[in-house]
Amino acid sequence: MRLDDPWYDALASGWGELDSAGSFAPAGRPGPGDQQGSPSAAEIYLEVQRSGAFQEVRRRYRRFVVPATLAFLVWYLAYVVVAITAPGLMARPVAGAVNVAMVAGLGQFLTTFLLTGAYARHARLRRDRAALELRWETQEMTRGIGR
Repeated sequence: MRLDDPWYDALASGWGELDSAGSFAPAGRPGPGDQQGSPSAAEIYLEVQRSGAFQEVRRRYRRFVVPATLAFLVWYLAYVVVAITAPGLMARPVAGAVNVAMVAGLGQFLTTFLLTGAYARHARLRRDRAALELRWETQEMTRGIGR
């Protein structure tokens, strides 16, 4: 097990906290193996996290996930509330032995698959390329640190 994980160092060093001047607090004290003038892996990851490209990837992620999650939860809770408050409506036959509750329940499964496909498409078209570029940049910056 490696103890020099850059994400662990970043989280343990006051990540995301502001100092009295309103800017981000420093990443922490340099370790004994750090060379003067070269940033540590934790500093590199914090720099990438604060970059505009990373923030844009996170913004695009939130713009899809938050509304989709809320819409799915409303749809699921509506199904539960209608099942409890209007059992007569849910028991109404649609075709043969299939009733409204069965159709809505199958609609829950269908919605899950459609939402998964929409998420994968959104990630492929809006985030994957930018995230991959960030990954390559980060790997180039961290090459040779701590090894």
